[in-house]
Amino acid sequence: MNMKKTYNIMMYSHDTYGLGHIRRTMAIASHLRGPHTNVLILTGSPIAGRFKFPDQVDFVRIPGMIKNTNEEYLPLSIRIDPDHALNIRKSIITATAQTFKPDLFIVDKEPLGLMKEVLPTLEWLRAESPGTRTILGLRDIMDDAETVRKDWEKRGIYKILDELYSEIWVYGRQAFYDPIKEYNIPEAVSSKIHFTGYIPRNVPSKKAVRKIRKKYLTRDKTKLVLVTTGGGGDGYVVLDTYLSMLESEPTPSRFATVIVTGPFLSRQWRNEVFERAARVGAHVIGFYQPMEELLGAADLVVGMGGYNTLCEILTQGTLSLVIPRETPRKEQLIRARILSKEKLVDFIPRDLFSPQKLREKISNNIDNSTPYREALSAFTLNGLDFMRKRLQTFRSSTNE
Repeated sequence: MNMKKTYNIMMYSHDTYGLGHIRRTMAIASHLRGPHTNVLILTGSPIAGRFKFPDQVDFVRIPGMIKNTNEEYLPLSIRIDPDHALNIRKSIITATAQTFKPDLFIVDKEPLGLMKEVLPTLEWLRAESPGTRTILGLRDIMDDAETVRKDWEKRGIYKILDELYSEIWVYGRQAFYDPIKEYNIPEAVSSKIHFTGYIPRNVPSKKAVRKIRKKYLTRDKTKLVLVTTGGGGDGYVVLDTYLSMLESEPTPSRFATVIVTGPFLSRQWRNEVFERAARVGAHVIGFYQPMEELLGAADLVVGMGGYNTLCEILTQGTLSLVIPRETPRKEQLIRARILSKEKLVDFIPRDLFSPQKLREKISNNIDNSTPYREALSAFTLNGLDFMRKRLQTFRSSTNE
């Protein structure tokens, strides 16, 4: 059997805001690539160029869009009519597919893409390239069940999943959360669903971890707390509450703090965070590309409950205290509740979130970490192993 034929994988990530989608897409691409496997990523992320792309992986940047309301998206940078910007994106996606001729097309999260921009490409592939496999990749939890059901019924998503997708990969464990049951997925679609398990991320070298701990820890502070809110666009409340906790300490904190604001925190709030952090002796970084190094060096991570962040934390086996976002979607809250029952994370719901509660939880995590450490050491993230095996199956059948 000849396995040398070049295999083309195209990945779509709408990336209206934040870091989660592009980081998840990059993690998958980095592990599916190979000497005879090309991966081309279509992304609207404004910071895609800050990432280092490995051999056999490249990206096509489509104009960025940002959500204004649930039904309206506006251009992120260029000042043109939103419909024109969406038409540009749609044209780039379709033309790329027609030229690149993917053997495999993986769509992240949105079955139709942003404002149905992927639909023409899916229809073209079905008509003109029936050998191309189309995959929808879903994070473990999309939103609360009732909201997803209503949205998918309204937009005809069940029909799209049935007619235009070869398979659906759920990046989670069915035993933790079962979208087949929660979202009322019909049998014709559920038969296409594969639960991949959670997606692991890079593990830093011991040398890199030692270097970071040496940089930020002093003799009187033997614990390192990392505070991160992903892209940072909606993370100010977490940063503000954490800094208020440090400001209210009667004596200097017994642990060192590193805050990563994220590239999308507003300039006004970023300046405020830097100024307040300097007064209480906390270190602040705007953006740190190899986040796995900081996550691996920390004794505790305080942050929000996005899929990407938690996969990175779980990969490192680091203790975490999560303050999940509860609007406009409840997926972070649902995920935090599920993982906390498994002792994989601890969390504070927003209605209980305060400097006092934060101090109490941080102390408890640092002083009583055994149950969490045992659960983390036993937990495996095998999403990429599943995908590599599935790709091997696809390639084998292509070359038969």
